[in-house]
Amino acid sequence: MANSIAKDNTSSKANGNTTRSIIIIGALFFIFGFVTWLNSLLIPYLEIACELTKFQSFFVTFAFYIAYVVMAPLSTRTLTKLGFKKGMSVALVIMAFGALLFIPAAITRTYLIFLTGLFIMGSGLAILQTASNPYVTIVGPAESAAKRISIMGICNKLAGAIAPILIGFFLQLEKADALQAEISSLTSAERINELNEMALRVIPPYIGIIVVLLLLAIWVYKSSLPEVDTDEEDENLSSTNANKKSVFDFPHVILGVITLFLYVGVEVIAADSIISYGASQGIALTTAKYFATGTMVAMVIGYIIGIISIPKLISQENALRVSAVLGILFSILAIFTEGYISLAFIALLGLANSLMWPAIWPMALADVGRFTKAASSLLVMGIAGGAIIPLAYGALAEEWNPQQAYWVMIPCYLFILYFAISGYKIRKS
Repeated sequence: MANSIAKDNTSSKANGNTTRSIIIIGALFFIFGFVTWLNSLLIPYLEIACELTKFQSFFVTFAFYIAYVVMAPLSTRTLTKLGFKKGMSVALVIMAFGALLFIPAAITRTYLIFLTGLFIMGSGLAILQTASNPYVTIVGPAESAAKRISIMGICNKLAGAIAPILIGFFLQLEKADALQAEISSLTSAERINELNEMALRVIPPYIGIIVVLLLLAIWVYKSSLPEVDTDEEDENLSSTNANKKSVFDFPHVILGVITLFLYVGVEVIAADSIISYGASQGIALTTAKYFATGTMVAMVIGYIIGIISIPKLISQENALRVSAVLGILFSILAIFTEGYISLAFIALLGLANSLMWPAIWPMALADVGRFTKAASSLLVMGIAGGAIIPLAYGALAEEWNPQQAYWVMIPCYLFILYFAISGYKIRKS
């Protein structure tokens, strides 16, 4: 009887710690979702303000996501030295510094400074992602990892749904639409004056972002967030992995990195190109921003479906298979339809993409034991797909047109489908 009560108390305490941890990590996912999905607004906005070509404007995503390649190896060392909690706090301060650079960038209307700020923010996010994703995977039962990551995804995408509308209000997009329509008729002095004023509107919302990031850094640092031991593995797994010398001895991890690379690429294309694609279809920025929000809402709906159905009704492997097939279908329909209907299919890619992230992480991290941090670091490097693939889309959009450029997503979804069917099962080199 006494032993039973002790076990119940221990179980309740563990559940309480898990819940508190999920709340804190959920707040982190919300803020870096807000910052990340602002790119969908920055791309067309800076294209006008800094007088960029379509290809040049997609360096917004390149600068932001390429930081994951540069920082992922350093992220592992940072987290090993500082631990998860302090590492996350440092990452938030780094992000705040990146946001701070938007002030001189806006004052001087210098695209390179904007890109530097985005790179630094991406660097902070690389540390956060390296810490938070395995943390959520490990902090509870493995079979419900996709469900927990789905909850984090809801926090992330709700922020992404709010960001274009809220920041769009501060940026006064109706003025950007008007300026775009009349810019060719302005004198040189009038044009420079209008563009300078447009760039300065970036400052107030980013001051708000800086304040929130710093407050969150303090909260995380002072929180009771427990450390988790990612180097620990059970006896059976330890025996199985005895001959493994590095994370590169796990083929399913490498395939998982490639899959994540391609997934992030198509997700960023869908979310960050939709406003500029709408403009190419003759839809005003003030209207197109709602389709960007629609993409995030579609992802939230997908995450809710995942929370309800995984693993009770569908496995995370089958969820990834269905998602890949939907991605192929919606991409083709977006290419062969026009106007609002085509834009709606791009927004529906949010639904197709929603369960990919929460499924890929646990599938790629399965059975790696003491190599979890290293595998996690590699997976975070895979987020660089958000730098490379959208840039390829931007180049094709300039060479062909923004609609036909969406063909770049089809081979990406096909590889994701391969990983979901058989790639994740490969354990021997």
